[in-house]
Amino acid sequence: MKKIAIFPGSFDPITKGHESIVKRAIPLFDEIVVAIGENSEKKGFFTIEQRLTWIEQVFKEYPTVKVRKYKGLTVEYCKDIKAKYIIRGLRTAADFEFERSIGQMNKLIYNDIETVFLLTTPKFSALNSSIVRDIIKHGGNVKQFVPDAINIITNKQ
Repeated sequence: MKKIAIFPGSFDPITKGHESIVKRAIPLFDEIVVAIGENSEKKGFFTIEQRLTWIEQVFKEYPTVKVRKYKGLTVEYCKDIKAKYIIRGLRTAADFEFERSIGQMNKLIYNDIETVFLLTTPKFSALNSSIVRDIIKHGGNVKQFVPDAINIITNKQ
């Protein structure tokens, strides 16, 4: 049976930390779906279409990485695509506590699912999409924080 994992998130925008997690997970699974969750109550900074395009560019050299969007519960999406694993990156102890709770609830909803935690590499432990968005909003240069395959232009660059 094919080992399918999803790496869910908003990726608004994708960061080098996200990229690192996916690349390090590639040898562990037959297929990884980078899954952008659509939340109708939450307005993204970048459109979902832009995020899909960027993520596809980042992983275009990796045929086992797919990029999709989904609505609803992550575990329901896992069932739909026959994924048995959810990949989550951990930067801090607070991330662990938050992700552990979600992982345990997911297991109660869908017993076949396993959450796989990968520790963020130290150089990316302070990096998150919220910080990158804030830098963009203020016209800063985010080149060092986003994958080389994407180009985010701000009005001060």
